[in-house]
Amino acid sequence: MNTPVRGRITAAFTDAGTTGALCATDIDTGADITLAADTPVSTASVHKLCLIATLYREAAAGRIDPTTPVDIPAAPRAPGPTGLAVMRDAARLSLRDLASLTIAVSDNAAADILWDHLGLDTVNATMTALGLRRTTAVHNQATLYATMVTDTGETGPGALVDPAAVARLTVLDPTRTNRSTPKEIATLLAAIWRDEVCGGAWGEELRAVLGVQTWSHRLASGFPFDDVRVCGKTGTLPTLRHEAGVIEYPDGGRYAVAVFTRAASTAATLPAADAAIGRAARIAVDALRARA
Repeated sequence: MNTPVRGRITAAFTDAGTTGALCATDIDTGADITLAADTPVSTASVHKLCLIATLYREAAAGRIDPTTPVDIPAAPRAPGPTGLAVMRDAARLSLRDLASLTIAVSDNAAADILWDHLGLDTVNATMTALGLRRTTAVHNQATLYATMVTDTGETGPGALVDPAAVARLTVLDPTRTNRSTPKEIATLLAAIWRDEVCGGAWGEELRAVLGVQTWSHRLASGFPFDDVRVCGKTGTLPTLRHEAGVIEYPDGGRYAVAVFTRAASTAATLPAADAAIGRAARIAVDALRARA
């Protein structure tokens, strides 16, 4: 990667008050643009990509049927701001519809039902089988949130913007929480788009599910074009803002991009940090396209 491109990506992060790590890969040629791409990171909800990829790989192998319906009681459910996590009544959904909720609105309750069905060991074994040996899940969403309560000693949102409390959060330490590297997450996405995770109808459905995310303020903000498709999955924890996804151009260009950032500020709302993810991704993808 040439120095001017690395400098522009670093500046995009710095100008937003963040540090960042990035891997952008041309899915068809393997060419890449990287910045600290082998650095271990706390994945937050980006790890849901590993969960959903495992569901569909298991389906393709005939070990699970994603159309299986699941009865979901009203409580208890994993905490979160969206989806089943904030719904009050019992529900009945298939595993693949739970997958859609997991991606579309990062539904923690839906994700934990899938974690329960698949198991952490199965997801981790799938990542290992794909060669992603630094991508590891150590807890589901409910446990992740529980560790934050334990670490801060509080349950209110104020604890998650207090610098002293944030400094105690083990979920920000990639040696103690769900983790990966930007390179491995980009590699996973490229494998999904090349049918290396699963092929045929299940591979097509997996990519369709990964295209339903509603958030457009991070990765997609760097590609404001009607004819460019962005599939992504965000991840957010105090000071952490991430997104990984695939950008597809009408000329057939396909790029897997993983961006992980950490802000100096503990503020919950930092639009500049969100926008920096899209800006950095665009710089990297433009550089890859210029090589073609």
